Amino acid sequence: MPILEAGDGAEIHFRDECFADPWVTPETALLLHGNAESSLAWNAWMPLLGRHLRVVRPDMRGFGHSTPMPEDYAWSLDGLVDDFIRLADRRGLERFHLVAAKVAGPIALQLAARHPRRVRSLVLLGTLVSGQQSLGDRHAAWMEHITRHGVESWARWTMPGRLGSACPATMQEGWAKLMGTTPLSTQLGFIRSVPALDVRGDLPRIACPTLVVTTDGSGLGSVEATRAWQIRIPGAELMVVPGDSYHVAATHAELCAAATLDFIARRCAGVEKVTA
Repeated sequence: MPILEAGDGAEIHFRDECFADPWVTPETALLLHGNAESSLAWNAWMPLLGRHLRVVRPDMRGFGHSTPMPEDYAWSLDGLVDDFIRLADRRGLERFHLVAAKVAGPIALQLAARHPRRVRSLVLLGTLVSGQQSLGDRHAAWMEHITRHGVESWARWTMPGRLGSACPATMQEGWAKLMGTTPLSTQLGFIRSVPALDVRGDLPRIACPTLVVTTDGSGLGSVEATRAWQIRIPGAELMVVPGDSYHVAATHAELCAAATLDFIARRCAGVEKVTA
């Protein structure tokens, strides 16, 4: 897997893949995974998305194969945005489609607000715009559980809300193990920073076509609450999927991948419409 030197001693691993016909030069999508995940979180998207787009999937700083971060690392949206812009520059991506799941949503929103000329379109899946508003009092219990029992135990404990009541037990256990590979120092430091995330002020500054995807029973917020911030993004669309998971990018991977391609085709000239 290729490596990006972040400039502060950290290495950021990423995947850069395309399975389009060799005579086609497709546009590029940058996919940002959620907390305690890695680029592998997008595997179910790749058969469809990778057939029509070049897909760059980084392991966010501290996660996956990237360098673990110390617990006292000063996490910031600005720093994470800079990582991804540095990666885009390294890979020659002048403009790209941006797709983000869960807590990567605020990162993507700030990236799009700060670098409007770089982002062709934005797709936000099961995301939040205010950490405090979405997490409420769950944060303290999460921190205590992770400290006492580790990341995998916390992931397994919280998985029913993340993946919903209809998710098979084998999938829940698989995701718990995937998330459990996150270094303890990274997870404790990162999750401590989540309540302070707030990008509501960035919403009116988003200039690209934007699609927001949620479920009608998401634990991160009701459809009405999601619509309240979605309408603040100029021209944004809202897609509501039946279900009670909040990780809709995982539980409805093929549906969301097809919806992403359809949205890009409808809203961005030059991208061929795909029928999944």
